[in-house]
Amino acid sequence: MKVGLISDTHGFLDKKVFHYFKEVDEIWHAGDIGTEDILSKLLEFKPTIAVWGNIDGGKLRVSCKEGEIFERGGVRVLITHIAGKPPRYNREVLSLVKKYQPKLLVCGHSHILKVMPDKENDLLFMNPGAAGRHGFHKVRTLLRFELVDSEIKNLEVVELGPRSEKLASHPSK
Repeated sequence: MKVGLISDTHGFLDKKVFHYFKEVDEIWHAGDIGTEDILSKLLEFKPTIAVWGNIDGGKLRVSCKEGEIFERGGVRVLITHIAGKPPRYNREVLSLVKKYQPKLLVCGHSHILKVMPDKENDLLFMNPGAAGRHGFHKVRTLLRFELVDSEIKNLEVVELGPRSEKLASHPSK
């Protein structure tokens, strides 16, 4: 199974996402979606699992959960927006990690692309960074990977471009 992982769109969905996710089987959005329209476009394009983030309100909190626990390709996954830093997650996430023992913990919120093993909790931590234009990140990013025979394989980082036009005009900043 091929997965496209995105987070922190904050109401902006780059058209390039559809190109980079054309071969994926499922899209996972780790919160701060921004608008119902973003979620609708993703759902129309591919099966999508999305969680709400701290900026999401109203209908997004009704149509999405705060966290999801599921299994794909033999890998148990926990996805939420705010998790904390490995291996010291926030109390709620650490409780879920201990209870469900996921092999993959996915989150967003920090706008910092990070993929690292958490040996203390026996899982892989993934944060795809931010794909939107709101925030302090300089480059918009997402992740692609495969889940095959209980393993995470072929992980790719995709850079969508600078966060803002100002950065695009002045790449040294």
